[in-house]
Amino acid sequence: MKKLLFVIILFTSQFVVFAQSLSDIQNVKVDNLSDAQIEQLIKRAEGQGLNEQQMLNMAAERGMPAGEVAKLRQRINALRSGGGSMQQQQQGTTRQGQLRQVQGMGIQEDIFDSLRKSDPYYDLSPTQKKIFGYKLFHNRNLNFNPSLNVPTPQGYTVGGGDQLLIDVYGASQQSYDVTVNPDGRIFIPNVGPIQVGGSTIAAASSRIRTALTRIYSGLGGSNPNTFMDIRLGNIRTVSISLVGELVRPGTYTLPSFASPFNALFSAGGPNENGSFRHIQIYRDSKLLKEIDIYEFLVKGEFTAPITLRDNDVIIVPPVRSRVEIMGPVRREGLFEMKAGETLENLIAFAGGFSSQAYRERITVTRKTGEEMRVEDVDAANFAAFFSQDGDTYRVGEILNRFENRVQITGALMRPGTFALNPGMGVRDLVERAQGLREDAFVNRATLYRTRGDFSLEILPVDIKAILNGEVEDIALRREDVLNIPSIYDLREEFYVKISGEVNRPGAFAFGENMTVADLVLKAGGFKESATSSKVEIARRVKDDISGKLAEIILLDVDRNLKVNGTRALEPLQPFDHVMIRRSPGFQREQLVRVDGEAFFPGEYAIAHADERISDLVKRAGGLNNYAYPKGATLIRRNEFYKEPTEDEIKAETLTKVKANISRDSLDRTESDKILSSRIDRKIAETMAADKEARRSIDAEDFRLQSIMELGESQEGIGEIQIKDTELIGINLEVILRNPHGPEDLILKEGDVLSIPRELQTVRMRGEVLYPTSARYRESAGFKQYISRAGGFTEKSRRGRAYVIYANGDVQRTRKYLFVNVYPRIEPGAEIIVPQKPERERMSPQAWIGIATSMATLALLINNLVNQNR
Repeated sequence: MKKLLFVIILFTSQFVVFAQSLSDIQNVKVDNLSDAQIEQLIKRAEGQGLNEQQMLNMAAERGMPAGEVAKLRQRINALRSGGGSMQQQQQGTTRQGQLRQVQGMGIQEDIFDSLRKSDPYYDLSPTQKKIFGYKLFHNRNLNFNPSLNVPTPQGYTVGGGDQLLIDVYGASQQSYDVTVNPDGRIFIPNVGPIQVGGSTIAAASSRIRTALTRIYSGLGGSNPNTFMDIRLGNIRTVSISLVGELVRPGTYTLPSFASPFNALFSAGGPNENGSFRHIQIYRDSKLLKEIDIYEFLVKGEFTAPITLRDNDVIIVPPVRSRVEIMGPVRREGLFEMKAGETLENLIAFAGGFSSQAYRERITVTRKTGEEMRVEDVDAANFAAFFSQDGDTYRVGEILNRFENRVQITGALMRPGTFALNPGMGVRDLVERAQGLREDAFVNRATLYRTRGDFSLEILPVDIKAILNGEVEDIALRREDVLNIPSIYDLREEFYVKISGEVNRPGAFAFGENMTVADLVLKAGGFKESATSSKVEIARRVKDDISGKLAEIILLDVDRNLKVNGTRALEPLQPFDHVMIRRSPGFQREQLVRVDGEAFFPGEYAIAHADERISDLVKRAGGLNNYAYPKGATLIRRNEFYKEPTEDEIKAETLTKVKANISRDSLDRTESDKILSSRIDRKIAETMAADKEARRSIDAEDFRLQSIMELGESQEGIGEIQIKDTELIGINLEVILRNPHGPEDLILKEGDVLSIPRELQTVRMRGEVLYPTSARYRESAGFKQYISRAGGFTEKSRRGRAYVIYANGDVQRTRKYLFVNVYPRIEPGAEIIVPQKPERERMSPQAWIGIATSMATLALLINNLVNQNR
């Protein structure tokens, strides 16, 4: 029963430790975890004796969403199936060598540390974060666990529970694995008990060597031939009591290698009121040593030169003196000060001043016991000013101003910021900026000056006169800014525009003596569609109050960019707009397609503007023997179809040309490379021009937007579905009998003439009991086909049934003297029976309201009748 109780307590303690480690996993996203983090999680769980299911159950209990738990299970299974289990890896590591362990102790690790928030101090209060040293014992990336696998220290004190490994080698070979009993003795066969408890490793080695000489004579003497070596195996644990101002005071079981830092880390370190500089270690009721953690934080001294023993007591007293330093120092916060430490020591603890600090004076707010007092400490007195508990030190910042700065901007070779020297003037500042640029406006510059009351003063400067020595130079002051504008800053930027049938339309920088031919050359030349006989120039009108908006100039420019006309040699002026018109005889090919039962189906180019369906059928070789002309349809793009622009077609064609360059050769020739590069440039220019052209208002886009807005604004209409193609019902039989008649439509680009095979079925859809398709029978009517679909449903709206024929025509049911006259049925037809609209039933209140209104009306009629009598 005792063993069972011990197992239950051990398992429960592990379960509690695991539960505590899951305090913040409700926000964990498994998809964001790496495989290495999942493997580390598995290792830690297995190290604490928890299997996969226990780990997942506890994660769910602590708030991890079910979806994330499922993802975690999948990730664990994937890692186990793909890379071998973690147990196998651990077993392989154990077989490689025997590592030193702690007897009777398992160091519990937080297995979900890798899944916590990125801020390791998220659970600390603002005050705790400000205390210097407080984060040391709350940093999850810092581990003070002692290293157990170090060379055996000769000064280590042996105690009960330690494992000693004794190796005898030389003339005799023997190994002993002994454990020190609670009385401090070890037992060696054929030698007997040896007292080693309380001795150092060096002293214990001497005693054991002396005892072994009884059976190994070669160990002693002046010329030994047998030797002995002692190593520590598994070490014992010691019980340490930690009391006082700690986060988790109590008694802790630690390895015998543990230092005071290891014990403090186990107890969570000093709490908010605990001292970091007066930590006391008592042994046998006597003060053994006082530890200052600041020695580690500031000087890097990691451990005190002592190891803990059984029943040692560590006391953390309350803090005696704590001060705060704020401002531009490297490390703001609360610092604990010892008696005799000065402001200079505090600055060292704070890491020194930052670059923004004003170092000549620090302001101190001090409590006198009755009220507050402010003191100013000069830099010369930092080492002589002693701190007191509750002091607050404020470090000021340097002023955000310059004592000797002047600036120069504008049309100079090297504008910028310069140092102000005594006697420096405007001429000196211009020389430091490497002089004026050629475009500088030298007639007038501006000097912006800051007065003593921080108001702005503007002084006009004649730069040309100052540089030529014609007027006296102006002496500069601190924070003066001299601006010398460019002549181009004082006028509108000149440009010219070209649009229309050129390869690269747009705006270009204006140049003196630029002609129309120069501008066409900049725009990449004419397109094939351009007409050179009609070039217009729209020129701005100045100083004309007659109402004239623009001056129009007409020119002729041939393909060789030779300009003809009365004003052929006249150069362009700023803001001129050159427009290149399209040639009236230019036409791009337009394609239509024949699908289905024609002798030569495929794409055809429209030859004439008035070409019709009958002409297209004739060019396709006519109908074959399987064609069903009554079911022929014409699919046509409507006004909402977005046709590719000419620039898009051109870019697509050029892309195909590039793809086909030297496809069959092993390597491209030099001409192919040049052609490919040229095509790339043309494609980029074409797409840029197309993007610019799309910015203009399109009538069809405006109409489409208006229709969509109508559907959104009108209640009951809802969202309108706009299609860019339509099915047009045609009668191909009539068209072929009477070519160019009223039924024979004129073709448009993108038309598709679809001619099906002979159709033999009729389809029933909508509110019928069994929607299906049935074989066409010439003698069957509408109701016979409905009967084949099981008849109408209760929700069917028979009077609104309609038929869609194979060629796209639609006929609805009509009424004649309250009798439904249904449409005729042809092969390939589709019968649609719509559903009755749902009617909202009247509530009892509505019926009562109607009855009340009717009763009132009856009373009124009765009264009127009685009055007439």
